[in-house]
Amino acid sequence: MARHLVPETIPLWHLGRGRVGSTLLRLMVVVGAVSFFVTLGSDPQLAWKSYVVNWNYFASIALGGVMVGVVTWIVKAKWNWSVRRIHHSFAAYLPIAFVLFIPMLVSLREDYFPWIAMMADDPIVQKKAAYLNIPFLVSRNLAGVLALFAMACGFVYLALRPDLGRAAAALASSDRGDGGSSWWRERFTRGWVGQEQEEVQSYRRMTRMAPLLVMVYALVMTVIAFDWAMSLEPHWFSTLFGGWFFMGALWGGFAATAVIAVFLRQLSPVMKEHVGKSQLWDLGKLTFAFAVFWTYLFWSQYIVIWYGKLPWEQAWVITRVGEPWGGLSAAVILMCFVVPFAGLLGARPKRTPRILQTFAVVVLTGLWIWHYMLIFPSLHHAGDPAFSAATPLIGLMFLGLFLIAVRWFLATFPGIQLWQPPVDPEPLEAEG
Repeated sequence: MARHLVPETIPLWHLGRGRVGSTLLRLMVVVGAVSFFVTLGSDPQLAWKSYVVNWNYFASIALGGVMVGVVTWIVKAKWNWSVRRIHHSFAAYLPIAFVLFIPMLVSLREDYFPWIAMMADDPIVQKKAAYLNIPFLVSRNLAGVLALFAMACGFVYLALRPDLGRAAAALASSDRGDGGSSWWRERFTRGWVGQEQEEVQSYRRMTRMAPLLVMVYALVMTVIAFDWAMSLEPHWFSTLFGGWFFMGALWGGFAATAVIAVFLRQLSPVMKEHVGKSQLWDLGKLTFAFAVFWTYLFWSQYIVIWYGKLPWEQAWVITRVGEPWGGLSAAVILMCFVVPFAGLLGARPKRTPRILQTFAVVVLTGLWIWHYMLIFPSLHHAGDPAFSAATPLIGLMFLGLFLIAVRWFLATFPGIQLWQPPVDPEPLEAEG
């Protein structure tokens, strides 16, 4: 990573809210919701498959963004000091995602999970009955998602709390309004013990919490991947599938951060000054690196399965390379590996805001198609189209809610983290 010097004085900045943007985002939510209910009336299976794809995708991006903030906190990274609040802003979508998760748990049964019907007469599926049963599925998903989302929001709360004291002091010494954040500031700073002590407490608690959150993230995301994607072909399994899933989410967090950072640079002189080319360069390097790593995880599964020559292990791959899915699989490989690898290979694309944003959007689009391909081929019926416009239209509801949540967060709380963690001495310096 490039060397970054954090300025002694960091300006208090909030994202503005324009009427045009608000109207556009609300329209996206309405169009997506109407598309879902219209599709639900004409083709319930398509509606719910599209719902699950989009829920998985946007929940993964939101969690991936928060986890970028968590893992960079663990390694005491300094490069992302000015975009750390963008990572945190993704947590605002998690309460919405939890509410949207409940209909999936309540509504989806035999029409989504094929192993329910297979359990009666399939000996292979019957051996998995201890795991593949609805009561346990609902229990583990509800408990796991609730725990993961709560911990992620708790980590962001600890990061926000010291900032709100600094923000209150900055607002008190100026004539600016608080943008409606006073209500949240009052509730987030209950039991305030002083600015210096609050920063020390948040630093210690975040440092203790971060490793545990990483482990819970890996476990719960693996459960989601197994239950909502891999179990749709209950004879097939891959022990790397969960890791492939949650590392793809982390990659999406880096790419989404890059897209939003470049967008905010265009809106605000403050962000343009503090989110410089060095920050973009590091975001570009990590977006590039995860393109290679995500492909490596796919190849690690593929090469063993293919050379093993076991038909039941090859079935998942064969389904996705044949008709009618071959074109979409090729699009995933192109957009998730070939294009970002070739496009971000040099230094200039990583340092150029528009170019970096373009390739990050390509990555995010490729990841959405990847989520689509994890589910739709497994539940395909003869005569059904390989792709329907209903799926991206329903996705507009999730996209609109995601962007509304992120914008609300950046408009309510400081857009750049005001307090910074202390610089710990290196082990050798401490020993010396």
